Amino acid sequence: MQKELIKLQEIKNKIYMIRGPQVMLDSDLAELYGVETKRLLEQVRRNKERFPEDFMFQLTKEEYDALRSQIATLKKTGRGRHRKYLPYAFAEQGVAMLSVVLRSKTAVEVSIKIMKAFVAMRRFMIQNAAVFARLDKIEHKLIEHDNKFEEVFKALESKEKISSQGGYVT
Repeated sequence: MQKELIKLQEIKNKIYMIRGPQVMLDSDLAELYGVETKRLLEQVRRNKERFPEDFMFQLTKEEYDALRSQIATLKKTGRGRHRKYLPYAFAEQGVAMLSVVLRSKTAVEVSIKIMKAFVAMRRFMIQNAAVFARLDKIEHKLIEHDNKFEEVFKALESKEKISSQGGYVT
C-alpha cells in the first residue's frame, strides 16, 4: 500500500474499541508504516519507557479471538499466516509515540493521518452518543422482554404437561 494512497476511511476501518480506548493493532500499523510487524515491535521494545500500558497493551487470547471473528483477518491456508504471539494494541498516544521511535518521514506523515482518523472517530462517537445510548436502552428492553416471554412460555409448557397427564387446568 503506497503511503500517498492511504485514505482516512481505510485508517478508520482499522480503529477498534478494546478495553475502553480506541486502538489500532500492531500489524495494521506496521502495514500503514510500510514495515514488518516484528520490526515495529522491535523498536517498541528498544524504547519501552515511551510505551506505558495506557499507550500500548497486549491483547488477551479472548480479545484477539473476538476481534478475529469480527474482522476475519486470518486466511485459513498457507504457511506463516497465523501469529505466534498475541498482537499489541496501540492507543492514540502510543501511535503518536511510534512516529518518534520509527524516525522516518513516512512514519510522521502516516502518524498525522492516523491522528486525524482518531479525531474523526472521536467526533463521530460524540455526535452520535445519544443514538448509541438509545440503542443501548432498546437492547436492555429487548432483553427484559425476552426474559418475560421465556417465563410465559415456561408457564404455558408446565400447564400443557399437567393437562396431558389428565390433570385439571384452570
